[in-house]
Amino acid sequence: MKAALLRYRITAWVVGVGLLVLVFVAVPLKHFAHKPAAVAVVGPFHGLLFMVYLVFTLDLAVRNRWAPWRTLLVMIAGTVPFLSFVAERKVTSWVTASQVAGADR
Repeated sequence: MKAALLRYRITAWVVGVGLLVLVFVAVPLKHFAHKPAAVAVVGPFHGLLFMVYLVFTLDLAVRNRWAPWRTLLVMIAGTVPFLSFVAERKVTSWVTASQVAGADR
């Protein structure tokens, strides 16, 4: 479980930073400075990392037996700037709490 959580956390941060760079740096450069190169590089890279994020989120959700709505909300969090960081903290607390509850049994 620790490895799955670590994979998810790293990916959530990388996807979050990539989305911030895409939205707040690359897209403004494309539209205001007429320099589309940053979007051409960051966009596909972020898209690939987002797919990895979805796989790692699904892996963590299956291992923790999350409800489908919870899994979907965590996946959607990767599409909103800054929200992946919030979701990462919440997911970490969920998994930690479930591990503590499992140890008490």
